[in-house]
Amino acid sequence: MFMASKNISITEEAYKALLNEKQNSESFTQTILRLTQKRGKLTDSFGKWKITEQEEQAIQKELSEGWRAVGERLSVEVP
Repeated sequence: MFMASKNISITEEAYKALLNEKQNSESFTQTILRLTQKRGKLTDSFGKWKITEQEEQAIQKELSEGWRAVGERLSVEVP
């Protein structure tokens, strides 16, 4: 069975990262398929994580502090 193929251009950095993920006798195609099937889409996780109220508060605190820091940095860096 003949399978169509496509050529893609990637940076040297991306090539090295993909090569690092590649397993022994695995082709680059197999590596890409394995990695993309394993990770899925972010939206597939929505509603899956049951968090406690304490965890939610900790996340909200971290996010608030992060956004405050970004706002402060932008006020200094952007006239």
